[in-house]
Amino acid sequence: MMQDIPVPPVPPIPDIPPIDIGPIAAPIFMTGDDIAKIVVFSMMGLAVVVWLVARGPIGMAIGAAIRKMAGVDRPVALPAEMDALRSELDQLRRQLGELAERQDFAERLLAQVRRERLPNPTDVAG
Repeated sequence: MMQDIPVPPVPPIPDIPPIDIGPIAAPIFMTGDDIAKIVVFSMMGLAVVVWLVARGPIGMAIGAAIRKMAGVDRPVALPAEMDALRSELDQLRRQLGELAERQDFAERLLAQVRRERLPNPTDVAG
C-alpha cells in the first residue's frame, strides 16, 4: 500500500521586468560587410590549403593520373628509333608497291585467259 505523499505547491513565477539588451547585444550581430570579409578570408585560406595539397605528394599523384589518362606521358621516340621506324616504313611501302604490281599482272593474265576462252562474237553471229 502506498502512502499518499503530498505534492509541494508550485512556487509562483516572479514578474521580471524586461531588460533592454540592445547596447549589449549590438556587437553580436554582423553586417553584410562583416560577412563579406569572413567569406573573402575563408576563400583565401581555402585557396592556400588547396595550393599546399596540390604541390605535395597527393597533388603530384593526382596530376600523374590525369596525365596518364590524357596520354601525355607517352615516351618520346629517340632519333635512332625514329630512323629505324622510317627505314622500316620505306621497306613496307616498297613491298606494298611490288604486291600491287603483281596483282595487276595477275589480273591482266586472268583477263587474257578469259578472252581466249570466250567465243568470238563475230563467229557466233555469222
